[in-house]
Amino acid sequence: MSGSAHSTVLSGARVVLPTGTVEHGRVIVDGSRIAGAAGADAPVVDLSGHWVVPGFVDMHNHGGGGASFTSGTAEDVLTGVRTHREHGTTTLVASTVTEDLAELARRASLLAELAQQGDIAGIHFEGPFISPCRKGAHTEGLLRDPDPAEVRKLIDAAHGQARMVTLATELPGGLDSVRLLAEHGVIAAIGHTDASYEQTRAAIDAGATVATHLYNAMPALAHREPGPIAALLEDERVTVELINDGTHLHPAMLELAFRHAGAHRVALITDAMDAAGFGDGTYHLGPLAVEVKDSVARLVEGGSIAGSTLTLDTAFRRSVTIDGLPVESVVQAISANPAKLLGLYDEVGSLEPGKYADLVVLDAEFHLKGVMRRGEWIVDPRG
Repeated sequence: MSGSAHSTVLSGARVVLPTGTVEHGRVIVDGSRIAGAAGADAPVVDLSGHWVVPGFVDMHNHGGGGASFTSGTAEDVLTGVRTHREHGTTTLVASTVTEDLAELARRASLLAELAQQGDIAGIHFEGPFISPCRKGAHTEGLLRDPDPAEVRKLIDAAHGQARMVTLATELPGGLDSVRLLAEHGVIAAIGHTDASYEQTRAAIDAGATVATHLYNAMPALAHREPGPIAALLEDERVTVELINDGTHLHPAMLELAFRHAGAHRVALITDAMDAAGFGDGTYHLGPLAVEVKDSVARLVEGGSIAGSTLTLDTAFRRSVTIDGLPVESVVQAISANPAKLLGLYDEVGSLEPGKYADLVVLDAEFHLKGVMRRGEWIVDPRG
């Protein structure tokens, strides 16, 4: 690619590439893309002492900035998207929660328009096809078995923008629904499930490839009943989502997942609700009231954890500085792996020529200092 009047050279940082970290590296941005060359007069941004990593990809997110993806207008959704972009998430899938099917179809139509415009990267349906035993912050009276015909209706309502559906695959119709999703190129994710080890393996064999927020809303590991966690961790076909906010997971369980599955099979997510990047207070997740106190979201009735207030820059910093994970492993889990799952790795998820110039600048302590999306600064590291 040749240089242009819109070229910019980011120089001097530690740059994390798919092949490893380059000291005193250079990233050349030409328009909206990463380029291999720049004009002699291209402006240089000195990022010495910083890290440059790919823009984050969040495949499980319900809102932020005081706005929910599960309700409200298109502008409300864009408010949440902008909030997460300011925290480094340059690619985001909007997640729903359990509602009646007609309301979910209406919601899917609105979100599909935003996906077609490029504002979001598609739709994740979390519920209503989940187990009442592991419902978490979902309305029990609206839960239903995963009838393939009803699953198909939601896919159709998304107008080609459905990316993932979370299912309790042990329920009647679960395995047939997994097969249907696989046939239509939609990720079948096992979650909010009460499945046994054997039932989980059957779902993986049927085509399920993701564990929705591993450990949460599923039976715990037990020595005689290993349950879904063991099956999901051991199978190379499965990528496991993890919410690294210090509330959902003990650090030892995060380490277990990275050690046993490997960094190539982990996707760091937020599972954020509208309080992310906004603050404590009372909110709603679908029809359910949520109280956020000290940045922890819980249902007003029952006290179940109701998503998170996490942003991915915080998950990145925590993974490196508290959990001691290698920066390269965190980049893989927070950018490359979800991009690959979503079929977007040709465009995003790594810093390579020809891909979109989506990147995050972090200081030496891994605090966010800059965000670029499509070659434009959302957060300018120059102040």
